[in-house]
Amino acid sequence: MEVCSLTDLETRIHAVRERINAACFRAGRKPEEVTLVAVTKTVTPETVSEAYRLGIEVFAENRVQEAIEKVPQVCPGPQWHLIGHLQSNKVKKALPLFRMIHSVDSLSLLETLQREAAAQEFMAQVLLEVNVSGEASKYGFRPDQTASAVRAATAMENIRLCGLMTMAPYSDHPENARPVFRGLKQLFGQLHTQEATGPFWRELSMGMSNDFEVAIEEGATMVRVGSAIFNGC
Repeated sequence: MEVCSLTDLETRIHAVRERINAACFRAGRKPEEVTLVAVTKTVTPETVSEAYRLGIEVFAENRVQEAIEKVPQVCPGPQWHLIGHLQSNKVKKALPLFRMIHSVDSLSLLETLQREAAAQEFMAQVLLEVNVSGEASKYGFRPDQTASAVRAATAMENIRLCGLMTMAPYSDHPENARPVFRGLKQLFGQLHTQEATGPFWRELSMGMSNDFEVAIEEGATMVRVGSAIFNGC
């Protein structure tokens, strides 16, 4: 697979940044409140390295195995997040690779993360994945399960709970995602008020290439953008 031309990649990154800035302006927010997480599924290490040199600092993979193969081939410096479903048997390998895991979707996974993080003398930064839309095909806690998950996570010595993540159903109309994002933001606020969420409770990971502007308008602090940057790379 060829590396994107530097000009093409720079143009795409600039366009995404401009869309983030415009969405922040509409919402009365500052662009620095939103972290662009560039999703690198199937993207070559060379292209990731170019994107880093063009100013993107945070990258994400869907699968642990792909990250194991790719991360060592990328230039030093990027911060890596995991956004895909994490199997318990991959936790040991995942922890040293990823600064943050967005996709903690069960109490059993939380327990495995705590056990392995303690063994590695590591502080695991995590987000709880919430299935706001209720789709059977999606992972995540139901909204009514999140309070107990927050209590479990905050009691774990090697887990740093940083917030929530969700995925909206795919639609050609970004506005269709707004109720999902609004629902996660409301849940985030409720949990902060009702539970001892801790000092690191600040992240809302929501929005992808097709709907991240709506997510920003509804309070996203992290947007996971892949195809809008790397499509064709």
